[in-house]
Amino acid sequence: MSPTVSSAVSLAGIPSPSEGVWHLGPLPVRGYTVCIMLGVVVAVVVAERRWRNRGGAPGTMVDLVTWGLPFGIVGARLYHVITDWQLYFGPGAPHRPIDAILVWSDSGPGWRGLGVWGGIALGGVGVWIACRRRGISVSAVADTVAPAVAIGQAVGRWCNYFNQELFGGPTDLPWGLVIEAGRPGTVPGVTTYHPTFLYESLWNLGLALALVWIGGRFALRHGRLFALYVAGYTAGRFWIEGLRVDPANEILGMRLNQWTSIALFLGALAYVHLTRNKRSEESLGDERTPAEVR
Repeated sequence: MSPTVSSAVSLAGIPSPSEGVWHLGPLPVRGYTVCIMLGVVVAVVVAERRWRNRGGAPGTMVDLVTWGLPFGIVGARLYHVITDWQLYFGPGAPHRPIDAILVWSDSGPGWRGLGVWGGIALGGVGVWIACRRRGISVSAVADTVAPAVAIGQAVGRWCNYFNQELFGGPTDLPWGLVIEAGRPGTVPGVTTYHPTFLYESLWNLGLALALVWIGGRFALRHGRLFALYVAGYTAGRFWIEGLRVDPANEILGMRLNQWTSIALFLGALAYVHLTRNKRSEESLGDERTPAEVR
């Protein structure tokens, strides 16, 4: 696309929010935070319903998320700091080292710097601890929550919309996202950019629907459905990541998150193949009687 985009094009694009924070008296309500927390709530509701339909005890998912969420926030922050370490350490770093542990910023947009894969990885550790305490098979939980996680991510990804961040390169497509001039990653004279948050949100919704269908059609167990979620998400993340223009560490011309996506995609497919004949029983912990299953 040419570096000059007419104002007429910007009018046809998706407008960015005029502000990402609102105030209820002295209390700031940040769009970024609302989207993330709403994504968590939606994921828990969907996962809880799927767990009950499978025969699990009510309230199990709420208990698991009380363990997984704190671990997940720490993991998401760690992944961001590790992959963008130059923002916090070394000479000329724009942030002080102490900012590496500050997820919340009073002077900034609020919640910031959270990496999806760190959240899933360390959040999974918290869920594993909770499963051990309740005598539940981690693989059974993983397959149950796979579509729910994808839906939660579809909702949570809108946090970047309210922060006007992590968008793609310039575009004159009708659904281009209007970004105000002067923000990091913008080009002088250009007003519309690829709405990568929207691409990922729609991709995740489609992935969730596919996982529900595949899980019902083939009755995948022992973590295989979750592995397909990993493969599906990373396939989308790879090409969407390639559209983004925010600064990122690169290896051999590709962004670090793209390499992570490749590794996880291959690992997920390998897991599905290696466990294809696994048929052992999976514990649901304190299961309900058949009459209680709806």
